[in-house]
Amino acid sequence: MTSRSVASGEAAIDPWAVLGLDPGADADALKLAFRRQARRWHPDLNGNDPVAEERFKQVNEAYALLSDPRRRRAWELGDAAAGPAAAGRGADPFATGFPSFESYLEELFGSRHTRADRVDDTPDGRFADRDPGDDSFPGHAAAAPVTASPPPPPPVVAASDSETSVDLTPEQALQGERVELELADGTAVEVWTPPMAGDGWRLRLAGVTPGGGDHFLQLRVRTDEGLRVDGLRVHYLLPVSPAEAVLGCQVVVPTLKGAVKLTVPPGSSSGRLLRLRGRGLEWGGQRGDQLVEIRIVVPEQPGDAEIALYRRLQELADEAAEEEPGRL
Repeated sequence: MTSRSVASGEAAIDPWAVLGLDPGADADALKLAFRRQARRWHPDLNGNDPVAEERFKQVNEAYALLSDPRRRRAWELGDAAAGPAAAGRGADPFATGFPSFESYLEELFGSRHTRADRVDDTPDGRFADRDPGDDSFPGHAAAAPVTASPPPPPPVVAASDSETSVDLTPEQALQGERVELELADGTAVEVWTPPMAGDGWRLRLAGVTPGGGDHFLQLRVRTDEGLRVDGLRVHYLLPVSPAEAVLGCQVVVPTLKGAVKLTVPPGSSSGRLLRLRGRGLEWGGQRGDQLVEIRIVVPEQPGDAEIALYRRLQELADEAAEEEPGRL
């Protein structure tokens, strides 16, 4: 039996395919397939699957159709109104949420029922007090004993990301380096860092953590002298005092090839970059530069004389601002 077309011309869902059965399967197979598919797609057991809720509803609609002789016969004769979607034309039975899987199966097959819905104690498990023509109960047509449900699936593990910091030398970062990791669940992972990687790079290993989360590698490419490497370029943060920044000075700066002297121009503010050409890494005939960033540092505990000087500087700045209103 194949999918049929509804009046609008759209393809309707084939209930046999939804339950994973060949057309014409018997009641035992129908009930067993329904249990398996209901467990497979129940929203409580598929917290990370965005399509589970819709698939669970399709399983219920398919079983409601195929377990009802009258609706099934009408559908097989081409009556689209009796198809799987017919059960969803009224109020949504799951509009207020889904019952637990075990409660759901008990409600369908077997323990919590009113007198009219109770299951007979006879070996074949038929509904003894049920009106055969009443189709309001989804499982009323099942004549076979209830088949034991399969073992529950393993618990769903919520996906979570993790991160590892990896230290590389400038040479390792330039050439690329093999890194071996052991994740929290004991999984061993091997990865190569890309050539010319830089300090602060974050590499993503997609879907390798328990639950399907990502693992990130945070690369650190730094030297003991405070040099940071990014590709062929080298960065260095140079602390200077306020007086050195205002008046200018000469300082000794470390590089990958040894220390060099650097002139800090007068009037240098924090964030100013000074370039040392050719003092970076070399690759394929290209050599990078070293950038020196000025950072003005004030004393944490200035003495009385220093505080007096700073106050006098502030007074001079205020006087200059009064003479030049537009000056900041």
